[in-house]
Amino acid sequence: MAAPATADLRMRLQDWLPKIVLAPSFAVTILFVYGFIGFTVILSFTGSKMLPRYDWVGLANYQTLFGLPAWHVALTNIAVFATLYIVICTVIGLMLAIFLDQKIRGEGMLRPIYLYPMALSFIVTGTAWKWFLDPGIGLQEVMHQWGWESFTFTWIKDGKMALYTIVIAAVWQTSGFVMAMFLAGLRGIDNEILKAAQIDGASNWQLYRRIVIPLLRPAFLSAFVILSHLAIKSYDLVIALTGGGPGRATELPATFMYSYTFTRNQMGVGASSAVIMLMTIAAIMVPYLYAELKEKK
Repeated sequence: MAAPATADLRMRLQDWLPKIVLAPSFAVTILFVYGFIGFTVILSFTGSKMLPRYDWVGLANYQTLFGLPAWHVALTNIAVFATLYIVICTVIGLMLAIFLDQKIRGEGMLRPIYLYPMALSFIVTGTAWKWFLDPGIGLQEVMHQWGWESFTFTWIKDGKMALYTIVIAAVWQTSGFVMAMFLAGLRGIDNEILKAAQIDGASNWQLYRRIVIPLLRPAFLSAFVILSHLAIKSYDLVIALTGGGPGRATELPATFMYSYTFTRNQMGVGASSAVIMLMTIAAIMVPYLYAELKEKK
């Protein structure tokens, strides 16, 4: 009788061991991620200023938020930034993936080069591009030293063009990661399908337009979700590169939220802007997760 009891106990321990090991991480995630999300939602309905307060004010913070010109500037900027960032990253990533998928020589060396920027933090990227784009020490100054005195590149100081410097830096950092996603998708396509289409007389353009691109739909969707998430929560890149300026030229919702929460001591308004950002991300993620789960079923 002792042997079956010991075997039963061992099986129970094997079943419970993974749960016991994962329990602390799960508890920390629940507390410090979802717990603070819930806390932020509560603060958005209170009159919190420098410190949290719990006097209920309803939707007053949201009314104040959408009445602020700075918030409308941030929304306009994020619309422009996110559109350019997603489209350019997707196009460049797809082109690089198609290029590497041709089994070219040196692929093993090129792939890490394209992926390397993603290994850097956005703070490092922003600082490096700030040095590169600064008219006094960057590209413009180098060109002047080489004798091209008429060359000017002052986008980072120009209120109308500064936002595009954020796009340039963000695309440089992320396009390699998008390339890796598309390359994995390309390598997963059955070559027999492509060979059959070529035998039927399909040109390369028709091959990609009618077969390859449609089969890459999951990669396109994943790239869109990831890039949208990165665009909405962009903060450190903006702070390192432009600091949100000149003026409010590169103000984004993330920088707005930080400014009103910790600099202007309007914690309730800052929390409401964070909730709007959370709702935007959820509006992107929930349909994606639903589609993925439905496809698996």
